[in-house]
Amino acid sequence: MEGLHATGLKSLPSDTRPREKLLARGPSALSDAELLALLLRTGIQGKHVIQLAQELLDRFGGMAGLLHTGAEALRQIKGLGPAKRAEVVAVLELARRALAHRLRENPVFDSPQAVRDYLQLQLGARAHEVFAVMFLDNQNRLIALEELFRGTLTQTSVYPREVVLRALHHHSAAVVLAHNHPSGVARPSRADEAITQTLKAALALVDVRVLDHFIVTSERAASMAEMGLV
Repeated sequence: MEGLHATGLKSLPSDTRPREKLLARGPSALSDAELLALLLRTGIQGKHVIQLAQELLDRFGGMAGLLHTGAEALRQIKGLGPAKRAEVVAVLELARRALAHRLRENPVFDSPQAVRDYLQLQLGARAHEVFAVMFLDNQNRLIALEELFRGTLTQTSVYPREVVLRALHHHSAAVVLAHNHPSGVARPSRADEAITQTLKAALALVDVRVLDHFIVTSERAASMAEMGLV
């Protein structure tokens, strides 16, 4: 059961309903739970929609954590049926596409926070390691993001030849490397440093620059370039 009318937004006093509050005072006047409640619309038996929204935020570490959560994790939440899960996942995908559009229109390092947000939305919620490459044009605008390798990353599991071939396919002038740490530790390992240098040397042979390598968790995306490791 997705919800009962008595647990929905209409059961609230009119002056506390999130929709009316948003229209009267603007979205910044609403709490994260109220904004999420607008999306969910109804709660479940014995639990108001705003209570359900707050429980979701508490479980996943706030709005940022929820946005970095995959569909599979949402499936485990009692009261979050297929329709509600689809709506949350759709908002997540809209956020990804909006950020991707911004990075295609402007040089990626004009908006360093947009790069971090984009990579977190793409990789932050993964339960396994994923190695991805942002392929950039000669103005450092995003052409494409591709996930090329999965599993525990070592020099032998990331193939420079494949990265070079994909860079040539996209006519890239530069790339940004990225992979996630499901452990939540946004610190590069010795293997990460070695992979970066190997790919930097391989791509230099075809005049493609490695601008950065990000270590991504659900909480942050750490730049190896800022650490002096690229």
